[in-house]
Amino acid sequence: MSQITTHVLDTTSGKPAAAVPVKLYHLNGDSWLSLGEGRTNDDGRILDLLDECLHLPAGTYRMHFDTHQYFLNHNIKGFYPYVDIVFELHGGAEHYHIPLLLSPFGYSTYRGS
Repeated sequence: MSQITTHVLDTTSGKPAAAVPVKLYHLNGDSWLSLGEGRTNDDGRILDLLDECLHLPAGTYRMHFDTHQYFLNHNIKGFYPYVDIVFELHGGAEHYHIPLLLSPFGYSTYRGS
C-alpha cells in the first residue's frame, strides 16, 4: 500500500464512488509536480497511488478529484467539477489517508487512518 491512500464515498447514494479519476501533486516552488494518478476501485478506494517503497518528503501536496467525470458517468448534475484537497506532510514514513465524502452540491474531507 502506498504512503498516501484515498477513499471516495457518494453520500447521496450511501455507496462508494467508483471510477473517480484522482491525481496527486507535490508543490515545488510555484509549480505542482505530478506524482501519481489512478481511479477509485469498486469500493471507492485507491491503495496504489504511489510505489509502496516511496517515502515522501515534508511539504505541501494536493489531491485532485475529477468529480465532473464521476457525475457525468452517473447522469448527475453536480455543482463542483473537481475537488482539490491540499495538505501538508511533515516527513517520515507515516501513512496518510485522504478520504472524500461527496454529493452533487457539497463535499467534506478529514485526516483518515
